[in-house]
Amino acid sequence: QVQLVESGGGLVQAGGSLRLSCAASGDFSTINAMAWYRQAPGKQREMVATIISDGTRNYADSVKGRFTISGDNAKNTVYLQMNSLKPEDTAVYYCNALTATMTFLVGWGQGTQVTVTS
Repeated sequence: QVQLVESGGGLVQAGGSLRLSCAASGDFSTINAMAWYRQAPGKQREMVATIISDGTRNYADSVKGRFTISGDNAKNTVYLQMNSLKPEDTAVYYCNALTATMTFLVGWGQGTQVTVTS
């Protein structure tokens, strides 16, 4: 079983930066990818970024060029570096692990709140 804990959210002005962390523990044998999702009030949860075990990264069009997903295997942590933040980036951000068939491995945790003011 995999456990994930998100952290690093906060309040930031538009144009600012934040780095989110997702600390993982447990059995990693079935993890093929890690992903960041977000959910804004009144909206559906949406994919923000994924990183696959071969290093391939994918981003939502809305964050391309501004956000970077990366991983530190030694620390069992995945990061989301968010630059040039916009008010529309305001949301609760969640991480999850995915299998080779892109099935989520864990339920959604509490996430970490990111609020961007204009």
